[in-house]
Amino acid sequence: MLTFDRAELPAEAETLRAEVREFLKSNSARLPRPNSDFTTGHDPAFSAQLGARGWIGMTWPLEYGGRGRSFFERYVVTEELLAAGAPVSAHWIADRQSGPLLLRYGSEQQKAAYLPGITRGESYFSIGMSEPNTGSDLASVRTTAYRMGDGYLVNGTKLWSTDAHRNHYMVALVRTEPASDNRHAGLSQVLIDLKNDGAQVRPIRNMAGGEDFNEIVFTDVLIPEDRVVGNPGNGWEQVTSELSYERSGPERFLSAYRVFVEFIKAVGKNPLPHQSAAIGRITAHLATLRRMSISVAGMLEEGKTPAVEAALVKELGNNFEKLLPEIARLALSGSPPSEGFRQAMTDTLLLSPSFTLRGGTREILRGVIARGLGLR
Repeated sequence: MLTFDRAELPAEAETLRAEVREFLKSNSARLPRPNSDFTTGHDPAFSAQLGARGWIGMTWPLEYGGRGRSFFERYVVTEELLAAGAPVSAHWIADRQSGPLLLRYGSEQQKAAYLPGITRGESYFSIGMSEPNTGSDLASVRTTAYRMGDGYLVNGTKLWSTDAHRNHYMVALVRTEPASDNRHAGLSQVLIDLKNDGAQVRPIRNMAGGEDFNEIVFTDVLIPEDRVVGNPGNGWEQVTSELSYERSGPERFLSAYRVFVEFIKAVGKNPLPHQSAAIGRITAHLATLRRMSISVAGMLEEGKTPAVEAALVKELGNNFEKLLPEIARLALSGSPPSEGFRQAMTDTLLLSPSFTLRGGTREILRGVIARGLGLR
């Protein structure tokens, strides 16, 4: 069953919020064209500044470069960075899910080798889950990593891996044993050095003109045995745990937030009745999704694994991200849009096809939710 525990942001989180806003104000030059989607804005220098302030890997133990802060405090930093349209894509995946995955399942050697660089904002990770011709059926991955001497020989292709052409490492889901009747057995996760292991990275240009997504081809790529994350064969449990981190944050309902900001600016202090109604409708969606997301942060703080609740946040959040621009557009119908609104709307519409794909398609999420409710 679904359980969204009531959670409140503590006073120290709100104190931190003011600190983040002041930091963003002093770095406004790095926000020339703010966009609230977390995949835009690859700025290593900005990531390094965040790392220096302790705002990457915030909840991680001190011995690995973290600050031992709460998930609530991390939530506030994430929320403020996205609302301001800060360029966070460089360190985003490493901070949100690759690092927590290594903390939970990685060896001490792996934690010491990879986590400090992430917290400094210097080491970036990609996700190696999706593959060509497999759709959303993650258990059907065909990339293999079979033992060869003291290592594993990797062959196959990964697809839609964000920023792999710029990032340093990838955590890839692979088959370390031949497929069997149990489709979830024989899967493992391995660490790939994207710069030095010999993987071929091919950027995929999207209709917005960017090359955020990539195809990565492994042809007899040999990696040492200490690059397996967790126990060989435990990949399915690990990857589903990883997706809980990916699906529940404010990024799942703030990707179109800039459109809302510019809409409010466009209608001014005296909106027409139907524009006031649009503002109320959008705000109600935002407030509800935010409470749900904060609840998930609270459950993570307590050490729980709210996989179903996280899936619901993403499913409802993605629906909202698609709906928000349409509500705003109709409410401004007949009025000339401001340049800020036009730009935010254009950016969001070009990026929006990816909203319901990344982190699991709607169909997959609905299956997760249905199983959690005992409906299938």
